[in-house]
Parts: sequence; structure tokens; C-alpha cells
Amino acid sequence: MSETTAPASVLDPAREVLDRARETVLVRGEPLGYADLVEILRTPDELLPDLLALAHEVRRKFNGDEVEVEGIVSLKTGGCPEDCHFCSQSGQFTSPVRSVWLNIPELVKAAEQTAATGATEFCIVAAVRGPDERLMSQMRDGVAAIKAAVDIEVAASLGMLTQDQVDALVEMGVHRYNHNLEAARSYFPQVVTTHSYDERVETCRMVKASGMQLCCGGLVGMGETLEQRAELAAELGALEPHEVPLNFLNPRPGTPFGDLEPMDSRDALRTIAAFRLALPRTILRYAGGRELTLGDLGTREGLLGGINAVIVGNYLTTLGRDPREDLELLDELQMPIKALNATL
Repeated sequence: MSETTAPASVLDPAREVLDRARETVLVRGEPLGYADLVEILRTPDELLPDLLALAHEVRRKFNGDEVEVEGIVSLKTGGCPEDCHFCSQSGQFTSPVRSVWLNIPELVKAAEQTAATGATEFCIVAAVRGPDERLMSQMRDGVAAIKAAVDIEVAASLGMLTQDQVDALVEMGVHRYNHNLEAARSYFPQVVTTHSYDERVETCRMVKASGMQLCCGGLVGMGETLEQRAELAAELGALEPHEVPLNFLNPRPGTPFGDLEPMDSRDALRTIAAFRLALPRTILRYAGGRELTLGDLGTREGLLGGINAVIVGNYLTTLGRDPREDLELLDELQMPIKALNATL
């Protein structure tokens, strides 16, 4: 046995955790609870391939082989009044992103380019606490123009909503709304101070009740403990969103988290598997930071470890992989892109 290999006596308890997870999730179809998620996140490196294989089995059993592809665009970039410590769009920090608005023709062009990649969803994002009448009016015009020009589902992420705004988005034909929890309840005050965790949850609940699909995820690698990572996964499991985007911190200059080190790739893969086991039937989407945290090899391993959706192209303030690279990888892994009518 090499010096880097843990003895069997150390690995046996971890194997028992994986066996218990297999019975709970794969056999009984139940999500993994907080205590077991903590142990999953402690899986030794030697058993990481086994953990990823289990998560992949769960993904295939409950979600099939198809992958949902999405593109995003920022309708209003920068100048946000909130102080999310990871975000370069906050107007409270010295990060170099400044307020910019897209016009309707630019929005339609971005939607057409997204559809050309094979994506079935196009998400319009705005850096705001919540939408004002100007933003809602531009959304109304933009969604109508996109639907007239291209066959693609339209999603939105506009911050915290009132009930009237939720109703208006439904009327526009927005089929999915993104509002992330960002962090576990216990860690949220270290990430955001200008609004509360409960305010975020309230918007999520209104969205779910409206009939729109709820997209709700978070960001890992922000200095949270392993236990808080498991807490976030369990909280998302209790909320039961239709989709969970999983972001990895890409430290942005000028933000309070700008000096943090990127998350270790093995911890990122353990996190992907843990989220899959906590959310066996949910769309689990690669979102921001995967290029820095995982690289090409890790991106492949994550797709074979629980991920079943990707954002292609660039993100809001950071660059992503060339969409062709992601599409070629999906083809190589024999993971077909989910058809538009399968996303409804």
C-alpha cells in the first residue's frame, strides 16, 4: 500500500456512509439528510470515484441522460445597492463593474445566439434589489420581442419580488424564476447584510405558488464550513426547487471575498455529489466558477457525478468556456441535449 493510500480501517466507515446513501437515495428514492450529507462531504479522496459514480447513478435513475442547456444575459449590469460579498455588481464595492443597460434589440440578439447553441432556455438577469417599474416595463417588452423572434423558453432573475410582480411575470410568459439562497441560513449574515435570508425565501415561496418553476441554488467556496455546505444542500432539498444552479466562488477584485482562494477541485466534486444526493430529482446545473475551480477534467467528472444541466458561454461578469467545448463534451459523453418541449 502506498503512503498516500488510507488504511482500510479508515476507509471502512466512509464506505458504510456510501452504502447507506445508496440505500436511502438510489433504492428508496429519498433525499439524503443533513447528518449524512456532512459525512458525504468528508469522503476520503480514495473513495471519491465511488461517490461520483453513485451520484451519477442517482442522476440517471431519476433524471435520465439528457442535459438541459441554458444561456444567460444581463439586462442591467452593475450598480446594485445590495452588498453580497462575492458580487462585483454591488455598487458598494470598488470592483470595476459599472451600471449598464441592454436595449431590446441587443436582448433579442443574445437570445438568438443562445438558441443557436442548442440551448432551450434564455435567462434575463438584472443586478437589482428588486425590479422597479422601468425594469418591469423593459422585461415586458423584451420577453414579448424574444418570443416573437425565437423559439426558446424565457427565464428571469430580478431580485426580490412583490406578489404583483410575480403575477406580472407569469402573465408575460416567464416560465422559470431564479432567486438563489446564496448560502446556508447560519452563514448568510457573513455573506449579505442588506437583506435577510427570510426575504429571499419569501420570494422563492411566492414563485413556487405562482406556477412558475423555481430556480434556486447557491454559491460555495466563500469560507463556509463543511457543515454549512451540507446545511445549504439540506435547505434547498426542503425548498424543493425545480432547478438548483451550483456556483463556485470566482474571487472578484474589489469585493470582500476577493482575496479568498478558489475552492479545491476535489471538494467541489464532493459538493456536486452531495447536492445530487440531497436533490435526487432536481435539475442540478453547472453555473459560475466551474472553469476556475474544476478546469476541463473536473468539468467532465462533475457531469459524471450528478450534474445534468449547464450554462453555456459567458456568465454575468466572468468568462465561461467556449460553448462548442461544452457541446462537444456532452456529445462525447453521449449526453443528449434536452429538447425544448421536454423543458416545459
